[in-house]
Amino acid sequence: MTIQFNDETFRDDYSFRNSPWAIKRFPFPFDKDDYMYSVNMEPHERVRDGSIFTNRFDVDEHYVSEMRDRALVLDQDPLRCQSLPHMTLAGWDLLELIMVSKSEDYPDMFELHRDGNKWRWINKPLGIDDSFTFLDESTLPYGPMEYITRQTQGDFALLDQRDDNLWMDAGMITTQADWSLDFDIGMNFFEWHAPVPLAAEKGIFVRALKFLLNIQQGSPARRLNWTMTVNPLLDTSPENYHKWGVQKTTLTPENIGSKQHLRVELQTFFRLPRSNGMVFPIRCYLCSFQDLMTVPKWGRRLHRVIRDLPDELAEYKGFIANKPLMLDYLSKFDDGLPTSPGIWPDIETEPPLQK
Repeated sequence: MTIQFNDETFRDDYSFRNSPWAIKRFPFPFDKDDYMYSVNMEPHERVRDGSIFTNRFDVDEHYVSEMRDRALVLDQDPLRCQSLPHMTLAGWDLLELIMVSKSEDYPDMFELHRDGNKWRWINKPLGIDDSFTFLDESTLPYGPMEYITRQTQGDFALLDQRDDNLWMDAGMITTQADWSLDFDIGMNFFEWHAPVPLAAEKGIFVRALKFLLNIQQGSPARRLNWTMTVNPLLDTSPENYHKWGVQKTTLTPENIGSKQHLRVELQTFFRLPRSNGMVFPIRCYLCSFQDLMTVPKWGRRLHRVIRDLPDELAEYKGFIANKPLMLDYLSKFDDGLPTSPGIWPDIETEPPLQK
């Protein structure tokens, strides 16, 4: 598959756009007409040719621009990438996982040549051709985790497993939904999830941790998470809240279709072979309300989900003040017809995904 990369921005003039191909493969997160926070884990298997689930690490039309935006964030705030000293081996595990996956899944764009510990990595979209010695940090321009995640869409939390818990001891976090690596680094699973309302008392995190601790190498898992973002912002960090928080006040009935974006995270979980740690990639996808409304099933369902969402969750996800405005807009696209099960557009009325 040939991908035409967009030249776009996720700040300032916000020139980000989704092509019709990107809209059809957007990971709409609601499989029914209501929503409550849940574990919703499933095996990270390759399904539905052309979807975001086809490959282990999805590469799409936003790749080059997203990597440019990551570099800008790191220039302004290097603490968005941190690794505690004992996590270096996990960083090498991650580098190998991504390089092998991308070179196998996208051989027209990425090449990995290995001769023992002498490796050569070619990233054609970013113009990178580097030779290095595996497990020798001195042969790379950055540490292994930072090197490869500067070339991979989404955030990455590297988790150490000990004391029957997972600890966030390293990460590359530049596209997060209002949480801070600098604050959370060194925390365990329950500590960094503490702000989520309604979930702890339902035992969701206890079940989720039990599931994650039992993930085996070669059997990754995934789930979808979501929130809302005004304008196509990747960097909605608490460090920069003063820049993006005020943008929530700019919505009007006239601009909500283009400015309000559904923000969906594809969260995957991979066991790492040498360190026995886990990597938690968090890939962010953005789609404006007006683009979502081009899929009638999604228009109907999004209205019903937002209408019936508990206020505690709307507050946690940061859009309680704009909920009435959202519902006024979305109600125009809900004709009351039933929706089909699952997250996908209705196949019989939608064009195929292949680009």
